[in-house]
Amino acid sequence: MLAALTVASGTRAGSHGQELTSAVERRPLLAVLGCPNTGKSTVFNHLTGLRQKTGNYPGVTVEKITGLARLEKQDVELVDLPGTYSLAADGPESGITLDVVLGKARGLQRPDALLLVVDATNLRRSLYLYSQARELGLPMVVALNMRDVAERQRIRIDAHELSRQLEAPVVPMTANRGQGLRQLRQALEGIIGRPPGMLELVMPEVRDAATRLEARMKATASALPMLERAIIDQGGEFERRVLAENGRGALKEARQAARQATGEASLQTCEAQRRYRKVDQWLASAVESGPAAGLMRLGLFERMVSHPVSGILIFLAVMSAVFQAVFAWATPLMDAISLFFEQTGAYALQRLPPGALASLLIDGLWSGVGAVVVFIPQIVFLFALVLFLEDCGYMARASFLMDRLLRTCGLSGQSFIPLLSGFACAIPAIMATRVIGDRRARLATILAIPLMTCSARLPVYALLISGFVPPAYYLNGWINLHGLLLLGLYLLGIAGGGLSALLTRRIALRGKGASFLMEMPPFRWPNARVLGLKLLAKVRVFLTRAGTVIAAACVLIWALGYFPRSDAIAEDFQQRRAALVSIEAGETAMQEELRRLIAQERAAQLEYSLLGRIGRFIEPVFRPLGWDWRVSASVVAGFPAREVVIGVMGTVYALGSDTSEGGGLRERLRESRWPDGRPVFTLAMALGLLVFYAFALQCVSTVAVIGRETNSWRWAAGAWVYMTGFAWLAGMLTYQLAR
Repeated sequence: MLAALTVASGTRAGSHGQELTSAVERRPLLAVLGCPNTGKSTVFNHLTGLRQKTGNYPGVTVEKITGLARLEKQDVELVDLPGTYSLAADGPESGITLDVVLGKARGLQRPDALLLVVDATNLRRSLYLYSQARELGLPMVVALNMRDVAERQRIRIDAHELSRQLEAPVVPMTANRGQGLRQLRQALEGIIGRPPGMLELVMPEVRDAATRLEARMKATASALPMLERAIIDQGGEFERRVLAENGRGALKEARQAARQATGEASLQTCEAQRRYRKVDQWLASAVESGPAAGLMRLGLFERMVSHPVSGILIFLAVMSAVFQAVFAWATPLMDAISLFFEQTGAYALQRLPPGALASLLIDGLWSGVGAVVVFIPQIVFLFALVLFLEDCGYMARASFLMDRLLRTCGLSGQSFIPLLSGFACAIPAIMATRVIGDRRARLATILAIPLMTCSARLPVYALLISGFVPPAYYLNGWINLHGLLLLGLYLLGIAGGGLSALLTRRIALRGKGASFLMEMPPFRWPNARVLGLKLLAKVRVFLTRAGTVIAAACVLIWALGYFPRSDAIAEDFQQRRAALVSIEAGETAMQEELRRLIAQERAAQLEYSLLGRIGRFIEPVFRPLGWDWRVSASVVAGFPAREVVIGVMGTVYALGSDTSEGGGLRERLRESRWPDGRPVFTLAMALGLLVFYAFALQCVSTVAVIGRETNSWRWAAGAWVYMTGFAWLAGMLTYQLAR
């Protein structure tokens, strides 16, 4: 890996002329770095707005977010680096950070400057990272964020004096309110193209050892800061890179020479002591603390949300309120969207010539995609409320609180954030498990994440709950049964994930649990604009899927459900319609009977189609759950991605509607009948289907990510088999008991 690196020390050696030429042609690149919970992403979102692109760094599953920021005189590219407490490469996040700032990340040039976002209430911790970053030889601006919180805590910071001590511009700001952004843009404009100042090394002995190591490994053309980290951070990422280049002996000698020069057995301890000593010197003349004001109530609330008893009760109350609000607020908007798709579809169907094209456009695309889009209001409200809880700092307290419960399952609070991310999507949540150092705990977390109720399950839950669970209200209408049932399904998924982790740790991954340390961010009021940007990004992903994956699935299911056509069925119903016309009857009665015959013909043609034959073949497997062949075919067709099933059902029930009237998907499901006239969708069947979806692993992408992250397809296949089997068993028992 080091062989692919290029020289990137304080001097830009080797291609000075080329760099000058490319600097004219390209926009300047600024890297945004900072410790976790300093508001780094909030600053980045304010500067870039909607001009962002998201992907992964090549070769790793760490997210890369870049964006275009408009300064006063020019536009610059920003890259939001993963939050890290230091440049010690003890994980993929800090390794990526050092790769980017040294110009070693594929697809990114070396930054022209750095923007360090620091927490004004914890400068000592943040300036430790600054002391490392300043030795990289790049101009830097320090964004002094959370100034309002520091003032409430009676922390007085002299920004001018701090800037003089750090030899870098310091911009006080409150990012969540948008305060200080203009000054920050001016400061960023001022450092672009400015040469770096004189470097003052905290560990000159290590730099000398790294220089000699570089001379011995000159064929690899490695960077000095990377070799310094390899010498100091024993067992870290850059040590592994050096060892991969057969540099074991040279690295051992360099480390020993650095230890002798410093007189310390532990270079990491020596570095920490020296850097914190330097940080304390900076802070001595720039920061003055007084007694905190106005924090008594906040401290009481802090103790309440972190208490093992009251904290759990508050957590349940908060999540219950979220789900109550999701149903109460979203229902009017959902009804309006559903009515729009119904009326426009019926209007278009009346004016299009009958045939395959009209059926494809209306029964396939319009009904299928419309059945999914109708649930956007619920997804928007759920994401908005969860993002609010994350940005205000409550979810970090919930992570600390859940540590006690997760330990009973063999996990720790370190698994909480990936598990929480699973409520949005399992794929990035599984990738987020890379921060879990213990391999056994990481594998157990990966296998538990698919059981968390992701956003793709929400449309299925909303459809079945609103369509087949009778509405009921309690406490003068403040609590409704639908919201309680939705909360229960989320808790069921959490219980399933906990049981999965417990069994995995007890049977296949035995070992001691990992320790868990985390820093609590301060409570703060989220910025509405930043929340809007995050929410828009999530909705955009959902709509993209609706317009691509779900639309493609609906077209495929339409083709399977439309072809082949039976001439015998068509001729039979043509004769029945002709016979009906010859009978003298009232106009209203005749039109009603004609609509009924048309609906029966559609149902018969669907049953004759290839999809109908497949559904009939697999129906016996799912008959114990109360499913007929149309439900079975829809669920099986939704196995590649669970959010597809609503679109598939919309297409299937539009193609084979056996009702005399039109209507939305809920109405068509309610009118669905067994051959003997019994309704297919009863309360018992709907509850069983809800439980099935709570446990089933219906996502090919998730299975693929499990295989990639565990480096074993046995884990991926095993997860799919046991989750699907357990979902069938749980759904069957629920249906049989609820009957």
